[in-house]
Amino acid sequence: MTRIVIIGGGPGGYEAALVGAQLGAEVTVVDSDGLGGASVLTDCVPSKTLIATAEVMTTFDSSYEELGIIVADDTPPLEQTARVVGVDLGKVNRRVKRLALAQSHDITASVTRAGARVLRGRGRLAGRQALDGSRQVIVTAADGSEETLTADAVLIATGATPREVPDAKPDGERILNWTQVYDLKELPEELIVVGSGVTGAEFAGAYQALGSRVTLVSSRDRVLPGEDPDAAAVLEDVFRRRGMNVMARSRAESAKRVGDRVEVTLSDGRVISGTHCLMAVGAIPNSSGMGLEEAGVRVKDSGHIWTDRVSRTSAPGVYAAGDVTGVFALASVAAMQGRIAMYHFLGDAVTPLNLKTVSSNVFTDPEIATVGYTQADVDAGKIDAKVVKLPLLRNPRAKMQGIRDGFVKIFCRPGTEIVVGGVVVAPRASELIHPISIAVDNNLTVEQIANAFTVYPSLSGSIAEVARQLHTRKATGEA
Repeated sequence: MTRIVIIGGGPGGYEAALVGAQLGAEVTVVDSDGLGGASVLTDCVPSKTLIATAEVMTTFDSSYEELGIIVADDTPPLEQTARVVGVDLGKVNRRVKRLALAQSHDITASVTRAGARVLRGRGRLAGRQALDGSRQVIVTAADGSEETLTADAVLIATGATPREVPDAKPDGERILNWTQVYDLKELPEELIVVGSGVTGAEFAGAYQALGSRVTLVSSRDRVLPGEDPDAAAVLEDVFRRRGMNVMARSRAESAKRVGDRVEVTLSDGRVISGTHCLMAVGAIPNSSGMGLEEAGVRVKDSGHIWTDRVSRTSAPGVYAAGDVTGVFALASVAAMQGRIAMYHFLGDAVTPLNLKTVSSNVFTDPEIATVGYTQADVDAGKIDAKVVKLPLLRNPRAKMQGIRDGFVKIFCRPGTEIVVGGVVVAPRASELIHPISIAVDNNLTVEQIANAFTVYPSLSGSIAEVARQLHTRKATGEA
C-alpha cells in the first residue's frame, strides 16, 4: 500500500488526506494544533463568524430608519440619538471559539472515518530520498518523544503565522495579532488597525460595526491596494462615511503600551493613541526547522516553498500546499493544491492549478468578490478586454433593500466575447460571484450569460444586465 505522510492539518492537509485515503493510500496526518489549521481555528472560520455579527449590526444601523422599522426602547428623550443596539463581545467570542472547535472536530471525524491516521505532533523531513524512493518524517510529540514515519510521498501543508513588527510585539491584551482578538471580553473602545490589506480591512470594518471607534493605518495610497481600484474606492468611501479614521500613506513604526492605552508611532513622527491595537501586517510561512534544504526542497527568499502547478516541490516525492507555498493565501486554493498533489502522485486524472479561475472574497461590508483577470491586467495591457461596470443603485432589488453602495463589473474578450473576469461589490458578493466564476471557468460568452433567465427582482439581475451591455457594446472601454 502506498504510504503518504501529510505535515499540517489545514485545508491543504486535510483535503489531501481525504483524497489520498479515498484512493486507497495509507495516510498519516501530522498536526500539532487540531485539524482545520489556522483557517478553522484562528482565521477564516473565527473571523467570518465575528463578521457575521458585525454584518447584522451594520444592516440594522444603516437601513432600519429608511426601511421604516421602529425600535422601541427606554432611552431617555435627550439621548434618542444614542445607539439602541449593542453587542456583548465576550458572548460573541465564546460563540466564535465554540464554532471553530466544532468545525475542527467535524473535520477530524471525517478524516479518520475515511481511514487516515491523525498523529499529534510536529513533523520534519529527515534527509534526502532513500534509494528505494521513500522518505522519512520525524514526528516530535508535545512531551518530546519522537516517532519516525516512512513515506512514499510527503505533503507539506504547514501554513503561515502572523508577521510581527520588531517594535510592535503583540502582548495578547492591548497589542494584538488576528489570532488573539477572540480572547477579548469587552469591545475595544478605540481600536487602531495597522495594515489595510484584506485582514486589516475586514477587522476594521467589523469592529467599526460592532461599536468601536476605529483608526485604520495604511502605508499605501488606499485601502486594499491589491484589489480592484473601483471596489477599494467604494469600500474606503463607506468606511469614512461610517466614521472610520482612514490614514493613507502612513507607515507604523512601533506600538507600545502606556498604561491602559496603546501609542502607535508613525514614520513621520506622528503618534496615534487608542485603547487597543491590531497588527495586520501580513504573514510568514511556517517553513523553518523542517529540514527542507537538507531534503532538497527549494525555499524562496521569503521562506515560501517553491511548487509547480501540480504541487510538486524541487525534491522528488515531496509536495506542498497552502499558505506555506505563497501561491494564493486562500483556503480554497490550499485545498485544491492538496487534492491536486494526491491526484498527481497516486496516478489519478489531474488538472493543473489555474489561478485565473480562482474566485476570492473580501468579507467587508459591502463584500468584494473577484475572479479571473483584473482591471490592473487590462490597464497594464496583459489582456485586451471590454469592460462594463453597472452600479447597484440601478438595481430594483437593491433599492428595495436600501443598498446604496456597490457594482457589478465584467471583463470579456473583444471579438469572441468570452468572459475572462469579474468584480462584484455588494452584500453577499461571495454568493453573487459564482455565475461569473462558472463563466470564466467554462469559457462562456456574455451572450450566454445574458440569455440565461434571472429572477426579477434580484441582485443577480445586474450580472445579466452587464452581460447584455457588453454584448451590444462594440468599443473597448468602461461604462
